[in-house]
Amino acid sequence: MSEDRVSIALEISGGGWIATVSVTDAIATIHRVRISRAEHERYGGGDVTALVRRSFEFLLAREANSSILREFSLSDIERYFPEFAKEIRG
Repeated sequence: MSEDRVSIALEISGGGWIATVSVTDAIATIHRVRISRAEHERYGGGDVTALVRRSFEFLLAREANSSILREFSLSDIERYFPEFAKEIRG
């Protein structure tokens, strides 16, 4: 996935972060992703922007950006794709 295709703006919010993710493909989409400190640790810690980028790489490998929810918590991905936790930490 080209980094030019996905841009991420991160802001601190309460007990975690909110990422605004823009995906430019055939259709441009914007997504707001909430990341709690617990989710950050669960999915490998490290740089939050890199975690969000890896998460979108995971999602875009499985579905079009127009099919990705416009607003969600990072752990919601695991509800739809049970393999997410294992793959994102890997």
